[in-house]
Formats: sequence, structure tokens, C-alpha cells
Amino acid sequence: MATNPSAAANARDEHELVIVRVFDAPRELVFKAWTEPARSARWWGPQGFVLAACEADVRPGGAWRRCLRAPDGAELWKRGVYREIVEPKRLVFTYADEDTAGNPGRETLVTVTFADLGGKTRLTLHQAGFATGVSRDAHQTGWASCLDRFAEHLMKT
Repeated sequence: MATNPSAAANARDEHELVIVRVFDAPRELVFKAWTEPARSARWWGPQGFVLAACEADVRPGGAWRRCLRAPDGAELWKRGVYREIVEPKRLVFTYADEDTAGNPGRETLVTVTFADLGGKTRLTLHQAGFATGVSRDAHQTGWASCLDRFAEHLMKT
């Protein structure tokens, strides 16, 4: 259940990120792996990072919060709110880093769509609202690594 090696990743402008991957898994399974907290806890975060905490109330208006532990031991807290959930087609949520006092930083909006390709799934991740191209590029690197972990998780499912 690996990602398609020809999957495209591009940025529309410095404020938006679009990543497209094809997974060799049915859409319903791919969607559940994103929306069921026990499943997402197994793959969320870039390679080399450990998910130290995971809370998710997966419903429109429900909050999510995760702590990623970096290889150097630093803890990176992320949070957001689910805006829209259309099973198994679409997931929309806000995304913000927290500072050491727990205050959210700049919020971006993530939209993930899941297209049925007859037993495979095309996942399109769109993240908008970046302040700079540098921030967008950092997220592109993180999401790409995260989606590699996601592909590995799907192979084990």
C-alpha cells in the first residue's frame, strides 16, 4: 500500500501548499486512518518524530491537539479545530503551532480530499494561510515525510 512515486507536490504561491499522493488502499480505509485517533496516532508526524500525546474530538467543531517529540527531544505542540467532515470524501481542519506557554500561533486551514480510484485513493492535501514561503516549505517537507509514514502504516493495515 505504498504511495505512487509519481505523485505531485507543488505550491500555488507562498501562502498555499498542495500535495497529491495516490495510496494503494481503498478510500474508506484511508479516510478512517485520518479520522480515527487510534489509527492517526500510529503515523502522524514526520519520520524520526514520536507522537507523545494525541487528543482528537473528530466532529465538526471538535478540537484536536498533538505533541510531537523531535529526535533532539524538543516537544512541538500542534492544535486545531475540525471544520468539516464528509465521510469518506473530505476533511477540513485548522492547524496552528503552540508556543511554550500553550498559546496558538498563526492558524492555517488544511483541506484533505479523498478520491476513489477503484481500490486506490488519491489524497489531495491543501494547506492555506501561510505567512511566508519559508513556512510553507517547512510544512511541505513535514507533510511529505508524514505521508511517507502514512503509506507505511497503510501497508501494515
